[in-house]
Amino acid sequence: MSCRYKEKRWDLKQLVGSGGMPSSHSSTVTALAVAVGLQEGFGGSQFAIALVLALVVMYDATGVRLHAGRQAEVLNQIVCELPAEHPLAESRPLRELLGHTPPQVVAGAILGLVIATIIRFICVSGTYA
Repeated sequence: MSCRYKEKRWDLKQLVGSGGMPSSHSSTVTALAVAVGLQEGFGGSQFAIALVLALVVMYDATGVRLHAGRQAEVLNQIVCELPAEHPLAESRPLRELLGHTPPQVVAGAILGLVIATIIRFICVSGTYA
């Protein structure tokens, strides 16, 4: 088993995996909420439902999932330091990037807001109205 936490190299799996900057989950649910608000109005129940969904997803990303990833990092370090003859020494490493830091979630939310606004502007001013 290689000790990946010590290696400084590019990992292309991070492009499609969880974790990282910006949070794609946050941008998706924020874009959904903003699009619903722009289309149906920000005072309606549909927007309220989309907003609550967005808040739950973003809270989960910075809460349980982030801390589980940090625990996985510590466990991987412990396993990496085990003697070679230990039964767990050759076990697969746990995934460490599970959640997001608050700045990653905020960046994702801003990206979602911008994308939803641009798409709405294009649809209203273009031929897709």
